Amino acid sequence: MKDKIKPGPGQESVWDYPRPPKLEPSKKHIKIYWGEDLIAETNAAYRVLETSHPPVFYLPPIAVKMEFLEQEPKHQTFCEWKGMAVYWNVVSSHGESPRAAWSYPAPNARFAPIRDYFAFYPSRVTACYVNDEKVQAQEGDFYGGWITSDIVGPFKGGKGTSGW
Repeated sequence: MKDKIKPGPGQESVWDYPRPPKLEPSKKHIKIYWGEDLIAETNAAYRVLETSHPPVFYLPPIAVKMEFLEQEPKHQTFCEWKGMAVYWNVVSSHGESPRAAWSYPAPNARFAPIRDYFAFYPSRVTACYVNDEKVQAQEGDFYGGWITSDIVGPFKGGKGTSGW
């Protein structure tokens, strides 16, 4: 593993996040774009914080423009902490992004507040913003974390990080 980065003022280290993961409300302003279309926006998200991973933001259904989402009927995954996830394709005149979002229709009790909330892979949409800062996508194609200037790593997910 790379050396842990010491957080500066106003920063969080992903190595201080707990395992099992923690769910916390966030009042940060979240925006998600597909092409030029704003497809989701809220100040009432949740963050999932897990050791070695950048946060994943979950947006309430009311904050998501459902005309841009189409459920992917053939793909589901299981998370030991949250339960069974279903996936959503982002679709518009700008094209399609398969499995760009996911949700938990029946999460485990600890994660009940994010029932039917949507999380988006920053790498599979045009742009995600947290308080007007453009998000950098977590490496890899599994976790979907959102990296901003107030989060330090190193982050699990990239090539060669599965063992730590």
